[in-house]
Amino acid sequence: MADAFSSSSETVIQRVLDVNPNGNTPTEDLQQLYQITETCAFISEHRFAKVALQFPDELLVDSAAVAEEIERNSQAKTFILGDTSYGSCCVDEVAAEHVGADCMVHYGSACLSPSRRLPVMYVFEKRPLDVQTCSASFRELYPDRQTHVVLLCDVNYDHAIGDLAALLIPEYPNLVAAELVVEGEQCYSHGRIKSINTEPCPSEDGGAEIVCQFGRRFSLKSGSSLTDYRIFYVGREGATLRNFMMTWNRCSFCSFDPVSAKGRVESVNVNRALMKRYYAIERAKDAGVVGVLVGTLGVADYLAVIRQLKETLRRAGKKSYVFAMGKLNVPKLANFLEIDVFVLIACPENSLLDSSEFYKPVVTPFEMEVACNRDREWSEEYVTDFRHLLPG
Repeated sequence: MADAFSSSSETVIQRVLDVNPNGNTPTEDLQQLYQITETCAFISEHRFAKVALQFPDELLVDSAAVAEEIERNSQAKTFILGDTSYGSCCVDEVAAEHVGADCMVHYGSACLSPSRRLPVMYVFEKRPLDVQTCSASFRELYPDRQTHVVLLCDVNYDHAIGDLAALLIPEYPNLVAAELVVEGEQCYSHGRIKSINTEPCPSEDGGAEIVCQFGRRFSLKSGSSLTDYRIFYVGREGATLRNFMMTWNRCSFCSFDPVSAKGRVESVNVNRALMKRYYAIERAKDAGVVGVLVGTLGVADYLAVIRQLKETLRRAGKKSYVFAMGKLNVPKLANFLEIDVFVLIACPENSLLDSSEFYKPVVTPFEMEVACNRDREWSEEYVTDFRHLLPG
């Protein structure tokens, strides 16, 4: 029988992974797809000796070949990380420290949550995007050329967003394109070094507001606010899009799926989703015993949030217990019948669990703060990034 912290050997053997692995990439294409030259330059510049390479399940097929190429072109010893303890979108610094790594290279989709312990280089997939088809879909969705639109994308399509923006901006003067901003100590992304950035984004000269959130940055037109804009997202439906829609719930969203080459108005009822979250808050208010689930060990300030949350729960007269159990599932949480509600500390993209499949509600730190702290009110601004709850 599986206990709360592990799965039975039979379950592990019989488990079917929901992954569509890519075929082996030809050797001649590894250089470009996995940024081998840039990675080796990063390693050599900082004289790293041990490098952890973190691959999502769908890219593991190329991991050995990539590691071999990096070792051949640098003096570093590489270690391949797979099957992360939490979401593969987050940097698994704990696993890297187990092998004594000096730095990490994170491949594939990423939530871009800031890390603190190790230097990190992000290498995104360069998934194909038909810019002409995407721009045509954009024009159909926004026939009014004066519409204020923010252009966002999944990180794996960032390589093509410049070409898309170049096509559309001459026709849409109020279009702004978001750029990726990697936060963290000595973080490196596609040849661009980004220094640590924990300060709020300042306004530009002329009063224009700059929005910095979820690893994206864009500047709004002078005199306008984010609620004046519509959002056009390039990428597949998933956690990234859902996170944007919940956080910026007063904006209307359209999306373009590069795989199906179809654009659409996002008709997901965000208000209904928010009401479900509000119901969970009401359940949290009545809870006497709270389980704090550690869903990340890599996102900056997670320990500070846990400390703040425990103090908030203490002041509210609630008992709390902290659990670190890796990836969550229904059987694990069902072992703790005395817990009335769980609160999940995770990156923004992994925070919004559907509690309906669990026996007890699973809420976010923001929702628990609303339930326990009178100074924290439920408003139109929904917070998925727990770092925004910290003072300062």
